[in-house]
Amino acid sequence: MKRTALLHAELSHAIASLGHGDMLVIGDVGLPIPTGPRRIDLALTPGIPAVADVLRVVLQEMQIEKALIATEAVERSGGQLPDWCQLPVEPKAVSHEDFKRLTQQARVMVRTGECTPYANVILVAGVTF
Repeated sequence: MKRTALLHAELSHAIASLGHGDMLVIGDVGLPIPTGPRRIDLALTPGIPAVADVLRVVLQEMQIEKALIATEAVERSGGQLPDWCQLPVEPKAVSHEDFKRLTQQARVMVRTGECTPYANVILVAGVTF
């Protein structure tokens, strides 16, 4: 049995397989998933699991050097980071269209049950040394 919080075997393996600069996307239920990246579908029902829950657990397992979110997510939150966006680094905001284009380069796309518009984040793998 694993000792860390992340028990989902496929997601744990995907994170362990990332190299420096590789991208992992955690997305809401409506984010298009392009052909190419590995798809890990966690969605059970609307709202479960939430992006915030998945993000919290992934960050316990993954070293990140930067993160990206959609400008529209910040705009919907009155110019502040959305509540779900608890990150150890300040995320860069890009347009939702640019965000979707960047997902095509991701190694992994994680689909949640989140139904909040623009509740998506790209995590860029860092190194631990």
